Amino acid sequence: MRIDAINKVNQLYQATKPKKAKETSSADIQDKYEVSKMGKDYQTAKMAIKTSPDIREDRISQIKNALATGTYNVSAQEIADKMVSRYFDSIL
Repeated sequence: MRIDAINKVNQLYQATKPKKAKETSSADIQDKYEVSKMGKDYQTAKMAIKTSPDIREDRISQIKNALATGTYNVSAQEIADKMVSRYFDSIL
C-alpha cells in the first residue's frame, strides 16, 4: 500500500480558502477597437453607393429618345439570353 497516494487524495478533500481577486480600477482598463482594411474599404464603398443616384437619368433619357424615334430595338435572342441567365442565377 502506498501511503503517499493516500496523502494526495486527502489533500483533495481539505478545504481551501478562496483567493481574493485582484481589484483593478476603471482607469487602468481602456477599450480599444481597430477596423480592418477590408472593413474600411467596405465603408468607403458603402458611402460611394449611398451618394450615387438610384436612377440613371442619362440612360433613361437615351431609352426614351430611342423609343420616341422608333430606333429602340432589342433582339429576341438578347431577351431569351437574359431570361435564361436570370432563371439559372435565381436557382443557384
